[in-house]
Amino acid sequence: MDALILLENTLNACVAGLVIGCIYGLMCVGLSLIFGIMRVVNFAQGDLLMLGAYAAFYLVAGWGVLAFLGPAAGPFVAAVLAGPIVFALGWVLHRFLLARLSGLRTAGSLDEGHFGQLIVTLGVALILQNGGQILFGSTPRAVTTPLSSSAWLIEIGIGDTTIFLNKARLIACLLSIATVIGLWLLLDRTRLGRALRAAADNPTAATYMGIDVDRAHRVAFALGSGVTAIAGGLVASYLSFTPFMGLDFVVIMYAGVVLGGMGSLLGAFWGGVTIGFVQQFSALALPPQLQNATIFVVFLLIVVLRPQGLFGRSADRA
Repeated sequence: MDALILLENTLNACVAGLVIGCIYGLMCVGLSLIFGIMRVVNFAQGDLLMLGAYAAFYLVAGWGVLAFLGPAAGPFVAAVLAGPIVFALGWVLHRFLLARLSGLRTAGSLDEGHFGQLIVTLGVALILQNGGQILFGSTPRAVTTPLSSSAWLIEIGIGDTTIFLNKARLIACLLSIATVIGLWLLLDRTRLGRALRAAADNPTAATYMGIDVDRAHRVAFALGSGVTAIAGGLVASYLSFTPFMGLDFVVIMYAGVVLGGMGSLLGAFWGGVTIGFVQQFSALALPPQLQNATIFVVFLLIVVLRPQGLFGRSADRA
């Protein structure tokens, strides 16, 4: 009986790790897109995730714009629509702030703008956190859906072993995969994607080829912000959140990006999936307070054994 219980717990940890890992992977992809193309370390990425969660909340519950879709479909449509909303904010942030500290403006300078970028993005993060607390309050919110408290049960035919698939998380997982595939097709198959990759590989040469590098960086920053906001909206469908939720997830994002390989889009996604597995398997034996510690143990081991990340050599650079 103990062996069957262990088997059931292990299988459910595998399934939960894959489902949650795909959502983490979507977060990591947004951050990796910004770093891979702009070479900007964005400390405000977790707070863009928070804005995506609140955008989804207000579209469904706060303003009731999507209430006609019902509690099952509304939260997920709101999560997708949170992307364009935060995309616009990312465009504005780059246009008036980051454009002066990135791209060809800083080429050839001593630090190439990195010190200024760190301070500016940290300042944006603090503004978004505290501004969010003023606007939204500190009361935890959630995008209520009955799917978050129900699951599909799969009998595997070994004793009474059952796999539980949370409906809200599974739908969020599938939407995450679809978003990553769509982003990959955009970067790989379209003229805009080729322009973004050219601006990432060699900004000076891209300028000689008629590519507006500043605009390419603006699109990349806005896309990375929008993708992360979609992940935030999906998280809101099964977790409560506050204006400071970004602090919990930004650690996961950076760990996933480094694990997958800096600047690698698909590597960042698999890095997020890896973190999902580590987090769920550590929950089998460790209290919740030590789960992040386990993530960092695995993170440090991979950094020591493979500094370029798990997919640093084989994955294409975005």
